[in-house]
Amino acid sequence: MTKTIHIIGGGLAGSEAAWQLAEAGLTVRLSEMRGGGNTTPAHETDALAEMVCSNSFRSDDAENNAVGLLHQEMRRMGSLVMREADRHRVPAGSALAVDREGFAGGVTAALEAHPNIAIVRDRVDALPDHPCIIATGPLTGSALAEAIAAETGKNALAFVDAIAPIVHGDSIDMSIAWKAARWGKGGDDYINCPLTRDQYETFVAALNDGEKTPFKDWEKDTPYFEGCMPIEVMAERGPETLRFGPLKGVGLDDPRTGRWPHACVQLRQDNAQGTLWNMVGFQTKLRHGEQVRIFRTIPGLENAEFARLGGIHRNSFIRSPELLDRELRLKSRPNVRFAGQITGCEGYVESAAIGLIAARFAAAEARGHSLSAPPNTTALGALLGHITGDANPETFQPMNVNFGLMPPLPERFRKAERKKAYTDRARAAFTEWLGRTGQVEAAAA
Repeated sequence: MTKTIHIIGGGLAGSEAAWQLAEAGLTVRLSEMRGGGNTTPAHETDALAEMVCSNSFRSDDAENNAVGLLHQEMRRMGSLVMREADRHRVPAGSALAVDREGFAGGVTAALEAHPNIAIVRDRVDALPDHPCIIATGPLTGSALAEAIAAETGKNALAFVDAIAPIVHGDSIDMSIAWKAARWGKGGDDYINCPLTRDQYETFVAALNDGEKTPFKDWEKDTPYFEGCMPIEVMAERGPETLRFGPLKGVGLDDPRTGRWPHACVQLRQDNAQGTLWNMVGFQTKLRHGEQVRIFRTIPGLENAEFARLGGIHRNSFIRSPELLDRELRLKSRPNVRFAGQITGCEGYVESAAIGLIAARFAAAEARGHSLSAPPNTTALGALLGHITGDANPETFQPMNVNFGLMPPLPERFRKAERKKAYTDRARAAFTEWLGRTGQVEAAAA
C-alpha cells in the first residue's frame, strides 16, 4: 500500500503508532521536533520514545492490576513499546522498569530501520489537511497548540493539570457519608462526607504540615489560577478558608443529625457507570503517600481506595470526550486523529496504548474498512472509552487506566478476589475481540 499517514510527535504514542501503521503496510512520515538543535525543556536527548519522568511502566501483574493487564493486551497486539520494554527490563520486583537509554535507543533503531517509516526532524505548526495522528504530548509546541485551540475552541485545550483525587465508589463508607446536592437541588448528585469542628481543624493542620511535591524546573512558571488552587494553598490562607470554599457545609442536611455539618467534603460522580467519584476542589501538590494518609482521615473515606491521586503540573490536553469520536478522530476535522497524553490519558503505558489503537483505526480506514473498538470490559477498551465519551467533558482530567473505568462486575466478589475477576473477564473479552476483528496476536512472538 502507498497510503501515507503523517504522525506528529515521536514520544511513546507516536512511536507506537508509527510502528503499527508500518507493520500494517502503510507508509509513515514521523515528524519529531527534537533534533537539529531543537529540544524541549524536559528532554535530554534526540531519541524517540524518550522517557523524562520515570523509568517504570508500573505493575506488570496482569492478574490483579489494570496497568499490568494493559501490558498484556498490548503485547498481544504486537506493541513495539512493550517489546523494547521487555528487552531492556531491569530488576524491579513485580513492576516493569526499564533502562531508559536502552529502551529509547531500541525504539529509535527499530523505527529508523523500518522501510515504511521516514523520520523527519521538523516542527509542525498547523493542523494538516492530510491523514495524520497528533501525538505531541504534554509539551505541544505553542504554534500547534494555538492551531488546535483555534479549531476546537480556547476552552477545549488546557495547559495546566489541576487534578483532584478520584475514589472508587465501593470503598466509601455510606453509613457515614450520604448522597445529596446542596439545598436539595440536583437530586443525589454528590456524596457528602461531614466533618466536625475538631475533625476539620485536624484536617487543615495536616494539610499545612504535609510534604509537598516541588515543581520541575520546566514547570516553575506554571501559574496558579483561582479555579485550580491547590487545597493546601487555600488552607495556608487561613483556617476558615476551606470551610467557606470547597468544604462548606451550608445547604447540606446530614440525615443523621438533621443539621448542616461544620464542614463537608463533596465527591462528584466521575464516570457513566458511577464507579468513580471525584473529590471536588482537592487538586493538590501533596506527595502521593501524604494524600492517602491525610485524605483517609476524612469521615467516610477511612478505607478509601484511590483510582487516581491529585496533582497540579504543566500539561497540554484536549477535552477529548467532547471533541473526539470513538475512533479518536477530531469531529470537526476527521482527517486528524489524536493519540497519547494530549488526549487526556495519563502515563507512558496508557499513551502508547492509545497510539497503538489510533494507528489500528487509521490503518483500517486507509483500507476502506472499519474496526470496532475493544470492549469496555478490557483495559484498552475502558481507557479508550473514557477519553472518547464516557467521562464527563466538564470535569475531564488526565487519567491512568484502572478497574474503575470498566463496567461493574455482574456479581459481588470479596475484595481479595475482585481484581482477579476483572482481569478474567477482560482477557476473555479481549480474546473474543481479537478473533472477531482479525487483529494479529503477537504474544508468542
